[in-house]
Amino acid sequence: MAISVNTFFLSPDSEHTLQSQIRQIVAEGVLSGRFQSKEKLPSSRALARHLGVSRITVTLAYTELQADNYITSMGRSGYYVSDNAPEPPSFPARAPGKGNVDWTRVLGHRPTPYWLQKPADWATYKYQFIYGQMDPELFDSANWRLCALQALGRKDFKSLSADHFDADDPNLVEFITRQTLPRRGILASSDEVLITMGAQNALWLTVQVLLNQRRRAAIETPGYPSLRDILHGSRCHVSHVPVDDDGLPPDLIPDDTDVVFTTPAHQCPTTATMPLSRRKELLEKAERDDFLIVEDDYEFEMAFLKPASAALKSLDEGGRVIYVGSFSKSLFPGLRLGYLVGPAPFIREARALRASVLRHPPGLLQRTTSYFLSLGHYDALIKRMQTAYHDRRRVMDQAIGELGLTVAGEGSYGGSSLWMRAEGVNMDEAAEKLRSQSVLIEPGAPFFAGDTPPTDFYRLAYSSIPQTKIHDGLSLISQTLNRG
Repeated sequence: MAISVNTFFLSPDSEHTLQSQIRQIVAEGVLSGRFQSKEKLPSSRALARHLGVSRITVTLAYTELQADNYITSMGRSGYYVSDNAPEPPSFPARAPGKGNVDWTRVLGHRPTPYWLQKPADWATYKYQFIYGQMDPELFDSANWRLCALQALGRKDFKSLSADHFDADDPNLVEFITRQTLPRRGILASSDEVLITMGAQNALWLTVQVLLNQRRRAAIETPGYPSLRDILHGSRCHVSHVPVDDDGLPPDLIPDDTDVVFTTPAHQCPTTATMPLSRRKELLEKAERDDFLIVEDDYEFEMAFLKPASAALKSLDEGGRVIYVGSFSKSLFPGLRLGYLVGPAPFIREARALRASVLRHPPGLLQRTTSYFLSLGHYDALIKRMQTAYHDRRRVMDQAIGELGLTVAGEGSYGGSSLWMRAEGVNMDEAAEKLRSQSVLIEPGAPFFAGDTPPTDFYRLAYSSIPQTKIHDGLSLISQTLNRG
């Protein structure tokens, strides 16, 4: 039998190339059992005409399928499903049963559902004041692709294919220790650095190593909601310390605290910057009360208003500060690469824990990132992002003043967001109204601890919204808030 050309159709919304889509149609047809051995495929000419693509696109897809034994060529007779094609599963599909397990009883721990629902189609919204997303117009995708191809080369094959057990890419670690950390005033050796699957994974590893049911952690409020979830999972005691205009006040940290988590460069979410005097005060209290400090420096590259201050860890002489860094904000969020910097005994235990859970982050990602960093593409990207964010921030500030919106927190050094307040307005409800107008904002309630958090705060980010759309988007926000 011949496979009908009408079996093939392309999706206009697919992220894959036309060639990949054709290949996928054939492979899925074979693996599902719809395309049988010795069945003839449409000719490249007929399929190209049906799909409205070039004949070479179909020919290349067929060539790849032939190389993988999905199809075979019989000269002028055309292409057929190969006898040696991967076979579909022989067992019958069966709908899963409902089961009789009482999951409310057997679950030992139920992690809090993720605190902020960001729509998967956020990029389709016209006004995207959403935090943590990137602007593809700023990212250097061409050089990232070249670095990925270089990492896939024969010279690097072992580094990306081998199971390194608990080791990291030495090239990436070297760049972090020689280039990235010195910019923050930090000197570290390779045994004091651990690559993680983003900053959140770094925080999780830190919590698991340092805390248990008998120990106490102090965290900022408002603060990073996912950190609260991680600490909840560890079942440690948690103290919520309210921040002020200078970030975390050391004098409010309970005396029996074992670990303090703080975001001194850009407090999350208020963006407040902790001044040098308070940083020294915090370190002195840590020595006096014998606790450790975890510094989450998640956005240090985004300092454009003036040069960023040195990291808290750079002032640490007692080895009490554990530093968390990330490339997800400066490159792209889907990268999921971060790093931990701390005393060698701590890194050794964190490395052992990481190895027991996921071995190490993928070698290909690490080597690609190391090339992107070492070849200078990263610094060029950061410069481009800082310029763009500075311009967007200027437009944001001007429009906010013109429209009468209220800023509750703005960092001294830049960042990619503003912490806002609309007194007396329920921002959860306002956010839903704004969605219908193609405006995305982040309600602020999830950043606060407790059962009755304030609902009139919200966060506006400008990392992914084009400068030309900022004023119109803020106008819609102002109109919605004024209507209550």
